Amino acid sequence: MSVDPASGSSPFHPGEIRLQRLLGVAERVAPQGRAIRDHMPDQHRDFFRQLPFVVLGSVDPAGDGWVTLLAGHPGFMNSPDPRTLSVTAPRDGRDPALAHLKDGDAIGLLGIEPHTRRRNRLNGRIFGSRPGGFDVRVEQSFGNCPQYIQKRDNAFVRDPGDTDALPDAVVTEGLDERARRLIAAADSFFVSSHMDDAAGRHVDASHRGGKAGFVRVNGDGSLTIPDFAGNLQFNTLGNFVLNPKAGLVFPDFETGDLLQLTGDAEVILESEEIAAFQGAERLWTFRPRKVVFRPGALALRGAMLPDGWSPNSLMTGDWEEAGSRLAAAALGSRWRPFRIAKLVDESDVIRSFHLEPADGNGIIPHLAGQHLPIRVLPDGHAEPVARTYTLSTAPSDGYYRISVKREGLVSRHLHDRLSVGDIIEARAPAGGFTIDAAERRPAVLLAAGIGITPLLAMARHLVHEGLRTRRIRPTWLFVSARTLAERAFDSEIAELVERSDGAVRLIRVLGDPTGAVERRDYDVAGRITLDLLRAVLPLDGYDFLMCGPPAFMRDLYDGLRAIGTPDDRIHAEAFEPASLARTGDGPAVQPMAPSKTAVPVVFARSGKEALWEPGTGALLDLAESAGLAPDFSCRSGSCGTCATRVLSGKVTYEHPIQAKVTEDIALICSGVPADRSAGGGDKLTLDL
Repeated sequence: MSVDPASGSSPFHPGEIRLQRLLGVAERVAPQGRAIRDHMPDQHRDFFRQLPFVVLGSVDPAGDGWVTLLAGHPGFMNSPDPRTLSVTAPRDGRDPALAHLKDGDAIGLLGIEPHTRRRNRLNGRIFGSRPGGFDVRVEQSFGNCPQYIQKRDNAFVRDPGDTDALPDAVVTEGLDERARRLIAAADSFFVSSHMDDAAGRHVDASHRGGKAGFVRVNGDGSLTIPDFAGNLQFNTLGNFVLNPKAGLVFPDFETGDLLQLTGDAEVILESEEIAAFQGAERLWTFRPRKVVFRPGALALRGAMLPDGWSPNSLMTGDWEEAGSRLAAAALGSRWRPFRIAKLVDESDVIRSFHLEPADGNGIIPHLAGQHLPIRVLPDGHAEPVARTYTLSTAPSDGYYRISVKREGLVSRHLHDRLSVGDIIEARAPAGGFTIDAAERRPAVLLAAGIGITPLLAMARHLVHEGLRTRRIRPTWLFVSARTLAERAFDSEIAELVERSDGAVRLIRVLGDPTGAVERRDYDVAGRITLDLLRAVLPLDGYDFLMCGPPAFMRDLYDGLRAIGTPDDRIHAEAFEPASLARTGDGPAVQPMAPSKTAVPVVFARSGKEALWEPGTGALLDLAESAGLAPDFSCRSGSCGTCATRVLSGKVTYEHPIQAKVTEDIALICSGVPADRSAGGGDKLTLDL
């Protein structure tokens, strides 16, 4: 789509806009349209002039898309004026992307310089065709971010025009074994897409990169490709929405071989594989209809530089890891064995336990801030005891770490009895105390004592996702401890702050600063209070996330509400019913009334039945009195460990619960039978 920037109209076509709106980024992306010009700025003109190759996408007479790498000694492209690019290069008739080109044809060009990771795109139409080249009339010119480009040094091994001695192209309908191997080893490829509108045809050429093997070759010969964070314009995927035809080229930079494919693409916005593949924000598939293998076709050879791997590529996953995560997800409701891989004393009272699966399966990805239900067998106990501990790692870390303060039965067992190599059992991570790294509103993380664990996971997540997407959510991290010796994760937090390049700001608070040096070891003596927040935070409008002792959270919550902070901007991890008494901003949602009369409760799996009576406690108490031993941890409706399926009847709660559950799931540590008037019925049946 050719647009006059002065007109103010959008350069994005309906397919691009449809995806932008569907994914909620249209307003954020709209200003980027101003950078899409109908001419080349001088720096783009100079850039194309210095390149030894260009990526070219085209459409053949049958309407199929192709893409290739067209090489020439620097200077083979030049721009006599801002709206023209002149290309001097002979065409190899065996190249399906070049053989058919004629005046008036639309093409897409991608100028890319791997060793600097620079790239600029140019879409336009051919004119002035001649035996040794052609000219391009510019319709769109715009820059691209450098993400996922591996650094390579390119060198010619022959003259680009010397193609007579090259072997013939091998044409097939599908992928042979050689093609499968080349794709499976690739860390980069290029893709062309196109769409038609009232103004004619428009072609785009783009780059895709990741870890070697990021493209999966499926058993039926189709490909599955993760789509990572980018500029969110959806130039390629937007074309696929309107027209699913695509061209792909996989270059082997070591041999000069080119594997060119044309076929059909499909965008996938919902799939369990998206969450399983680290860094993937969506997927797309490609089904080849024609494959052309051209041995040695590229006159250049590219060698990976010592620092060649893109940091963004290294922050993504692979299909083996994704498969392992999916297999683990199928075991989410089971207790699984985990081996203690490493122990780290983070402070005088906190020890971290690094856990790895001991059953040959992977880990289930968690959300930053969630907790891990575990169970162990302490001395003197005939049955395992379950607890939940917050994961202090981010999802991107790829492993589980719980950081435990030595203060109770299970924590003492972990500290005193377990060593590297020992086994504990764990279930799938759970919990709704999480953070959105993409939110634009600044975040304030408030941690007291062991409450640092979920907030450290959040900070790690914010920095990782921010570096991956090129925007770290502005964050203030307040860390409070009683003494310097009890404060954990100092070096880890300092490293996060440094990596954030100013996006994460740290305020260290010590209750007793004896022996500590101000500014070196701490910033404020005392406690995290509302006055401290008001003194440090420059403006209003934050999301507050806090974790710590009940009094700490009650005081901060009440203070923030008193100065007008909306309830839905204050998030807390509460493990006791009395930790936080919320005051909502809207009309209170009244829960179903508890039953005023006795209700028979059937525990279906065990075949037992007991009579619940008002005032006798929660359903967990009733189950225990009937001789059952359900898993539980918090007894406050926070952790979700006791979640049990309701087979008939209804369950309600006498105090607000934190864990999110559906209507057919009950948190029995806090739940009681609902009154008959609320649809509770005469009997409650639980899957226990």
